Amino acid sequence: MIRVERYSVRKKDEWDRFIAVAKNSTFMLNRSYMDYHADRFEDASLMFYEDDSLLALLPATIHGQELRSHGGLTYGGLIVDRHMTTPKELKLFTALREYMMEQELSRLIYKRVPAIYYSYPADEDLYALFRNDARLIRRDVSTAINLEDAIPFSSIRRRMIKKANKQGLVVCQSDDFEGYVNLLSKVLSSRHAAKPVHTAAELRLLASRFPDVIKLFCAFQGDTMLAGVLIFDTPNVVHTQYIANSDEGCNVGALDLVMDFLVHEYSVGKKYFDFGIANENEGRVLNEGLIGQKEMFGGRAVIHDFYELLPSECDKNEENTKEVQELV
Repeated sequence: MIRVERYSVRKKDEWDRFIAVAKNSTFMLNRSYMDYHADRFEDASLMFYEDDSLLALLPATIHGQELRSHGGLTYGGLIVDRHMTTPKELKLFTALREYMMEQELSRLIYKRVPAIYYSYPADEDLYALFRNDARLIRRDVSTAINLEDAIPFSSIRRRMIKKANKQGLVVCQSDDFEGYVNLLSKVLSSRHAAKPVHTAAELRLLASRFPDVIKLFCAFQGDTMLAGVLIFDTPNVVHTQYIANSDEGCNVGALDLVMDFLVHEYSVGKKYFDFGIANENEGRVLNEGLIGQKEMFGGRAVIHDFYELLPSECDKNEENTKEVQELV
């Protein structure tokens, strides 16, 4: 029988040990990353046990009567290790639904981990979602380069790289998070009427906790930062968390030079270079200009799906299925 427990701080070490060996996790699901914004979300993460053996984790937050996996993270569905099987995953979902009913939680918003982040096949949850009548409610499209067989940059991007080199721009790793967030804030405000999710202080804190994972690479002309990319260096994937390019940087190919540097830097030892999504309005609107720029670097589509699970509806559908089977 599977037992569901709500996460507590005393379980931190056990949680992190499981994340380290799971087949569909990244450092973003480590508690030292998740908990940096604990003041913004009510954590309702779940741990699934069979006897005393930990089977799975669900990073989650609670929003009224709604459970989300996880409100402060890009992704975070059921996290499992290589021992997980499809029948066992179905039992996990049954236990999850029963827990939600007991806690009077009316629905789950389930954000799957994109498959490029898996260390081993992990689509058991996709089948379980189907079996539990979960509904696809959002589909974002990210853009990734297959670093093992990369498509060449477009001719425009290559010309801009040559221009940047002629202008004497230099790319290097930087720890100037304040300067970078200032540049990023100006870019997001002027072009997208938005602002960064993370502050400079938060990025510096997270980078100090994960120095081998969170890295900032910038293009400089002299001492002036013209463009920068903040990356998350995961085992299989290099993910661009933030991308900023000043007006002057656009003119001289600063961002092109950073991307060229990063793709070559990580072409050995990584499978994918992930640029992130190019969607608005919960996936219904595609920013064609943004995705077009990413595709010029050789990126192609990777899907990130969101599902809605209503535990009470699952019970009704199971009853209907049993009635049909009895009639047959």
